[in-house]
Amino acid sequence: MPVSVLRYISHPEVAIDPEVPVPRWGLSEKGRARGLALCDQPWMSEVRRVVTSPETKALELASIVAERLELPINIRPETGETDRSSTGYVPHDEHEQLADAFFRSPLESASGWERAIDVQTRMIDALADLLDSSRNTIVVGHGGAGTLWYCALAGLPIDRAHDQPGAGHYWAYDLEASAMLHCWEPIDG
Repeated sequence: MPVSVLRYISHPEVAIDPEVPVPRWGLSEKGRARGLALCDQPWMSEVRRVVTSPETKALELASIVAERLELPINIRPETGETDRSSTGYVPHDEHEQLADAFFRSPLESASGWERAIDVQTRMIDALADLLDSSRNTIVVGHGGAGTLWYCALAGLPIDRAHDQPGAGHYWAYDLEASAMLHCWEPIDG
């Protein structure tokens, strides 16, 4: 296993509340349990830095991990999920249709959502310094934004085929070789 690894972790399940703005949704009980299980991954003891999106669900997961590892949290405001405030909460099936359009046409907005190319660019810019580090780092964030950063680092076109299979997954990147180690895997698997 490489010495220096960056892992991007998408938050697990959230407590959906249509009356609360999506960025303020917190983890559900299942999400918190999966976050605790993440702490038991064998590689977790090698983590030396915890970086997170400021959105509640990501910050809650980062807090679980940082507390276990006794590490500070570095909040990166630019690493939030795609701005979907134009639609706010939408039912699951409609969300999936919008997400398909978001990935299919990255230079266009899906119903007012932030464009995929813009999300990818801000992720690249906000996290570029982490690629020049030798510290084992985790970045806690969101599936869509994480997929777009994954595509950039892996040299792949933006495509939903590279999206996480569900909430609570992570991918790993070898910082020394500048190469992907693996695509999305479950945080508690």
